[in-house]
Amino acid sequence: MICEAIMKMKYPAIVLILVAFLLVSCESSRTKEKIETFKKGMTQQEVIAELGEPIKGEVYCKPNVLFYYTDPQWSDGNMTSDECTPMVFENNKLIGWGTEFYKDYRQKDWK
Repeated sequence: MICEAIMKMKYPAIVLILVAFLLVSCESSRTKEKIETFKKGMTQQEVIAELGEPIKGEVYCKPNVLFYYTDPQWSDGNMTSDECTPMVFENNKLIGWGTEFYKDYRQKDWK
């Protein structure tokens, strides 16, 4: 009887977690598809208009780089840099995106 009551309580929570994960996965997939259509030279405002507000946080505070959640790895609710796509701008124009481009840009920027 007690086990049955516990299972009734757990079932809605499990369903809710699965639905939330699926919604996040679908949204990040759409974001990734939109990014694939981008062209160099787009302004930050154009990118934000297409993708919405970027992720904000102390790790991602450089003003010429916007990060978007595109590759969910874990369903723990935390977004990490390996789950995001960086969009790199110079003079308000998109010059490139993706982890490899960002790494190269940072190397150049710090020299």
